[in-house]
Amino acid sequence: MPEYDQPATRPAHQRGRVTQEMGPLDGVKVVELASLAPAPFGAMVLADLGAEVLQIRRGSPGEGLSAPAGPLDRGKRTLALDLKNAADLAALLEIIQVADVFVEGFRPGVTERLGLGPDELLERNSRLIYARMTGWGQDGPLATSAGHDINYIALAGALEPIGRAGERPVPPLNLLGDFAGGGMLLALGVIAALYERARSGAGQVVDAAMVDGSALLTAFLHGMHANGLWNEIRGTNALDSGAPFYDTYECADGGHVAVGCVEPQFFAQLVDGLGIETELPFHLDPRGWPEIREQIRAKFKERTRDEWAERFAGTDACVTPVLSPWEAHEHPHNRQRQVFVEVDGLRQPAPAPRFSRTPATLPRPVQPVSGGAADVVARWGADHAS
Repeated sequence: MPEYDQPATRPAHQRGRVTQEMGPLDGVKVVELASLAPAPFGAMVLADLGAEVLQIRRGSPGEGLSAPAGPLDRGKRTLALDLKNAADLAALLEIIQVADVFVEGFRPGVTERLGLGPDELLERNSRLIYARMTGWGQDGPLATSAGHDINYIALAGALEPIGRAGERPVPPLNLLGDFAGGGMLLALGVIAALYERARSGAGQVVDAAMVDGSALLTAFLHGMHANGLWNEIRGTNALDSGAPFYDTYECADGGHVAVGCVEPQFFAQLVDGLGIETELPFHLDPRGWPEIREQIRAKFKERTRDEWAERFAGTDACVTPVLSPWEAHEHPHNRQRQVFVEVDGLRQPAPAPRFSRTPATLPRPVQPVSGGAADVVARWGADHAS
């Protein structure tokens, strides 16, 4: 059993109840056409949860688009096929005929031109879940246009609110469109379609678009705005760096801490921990925010990031050190929960979420299929018939 999944490291309510060590999607067979990050991430999530993912790498080495090797490939098996070759295409169609899920991340029409469109594949395998990952979706004026994460979240209304007051919007890396609103939404759609198939016996197409998913992530903001709790000026609201109790602050060593003490009782603990003795304005009244911010900013500059982390440890002041992705694994909480693991010598986030009876195992490095397409068909076909 992998180290990060040992019974002794699980909460008490999870120990002694494990019924399988392959994850809740054990037995689900996924074919993924290699592409750029969003679709491979969605397929990685499925693999983390126990699905057997076969990634098809098209053409000869160096041909076509795919994500850099690394965590997005973990838990998968790979098979190189030249889809312009009739024999290789026929082999892939045989595999798909006994698969549960097909994942592709190309512009609308690409797989149709390859002979791998949803009509063709669902005719061969009526139980197939055909998952499509695009930026703009399968229809609409922009469906066939080029774009990237920044474009999708911009049009979805998810980029405009992010940034400081008086400054331009700041792209949140490519986390919102590619991964949260893209690959994760694709994985959720696949799981929902598999659940529905268990009742109907029929497959279907999942149209996962990053513009849809990014818009979905702003649901909370729409509610806040409708209730007069979010104005239209970036960086002046309670949760977008406008409020002094929900922001980051620089420390004496140049490091930063994150502060999120919205509730009065938590804000009181922040003030106490910082040693602010002067009476401050009511922290939820925007009129007092500039004064409060200056007091907090000056105090945090007196100590280093780690000194403040130690000072606020065990309190409810909602103060945490701002860690880089490369040091987050060192934090005691992340270490105890084993939030990060090593796969093939590369440290990376562990599978999530966690399950009491069917925990995911430590991901294995990507592995080539040793017996080729015929081996996959033989194994999957036998399972399909049983």
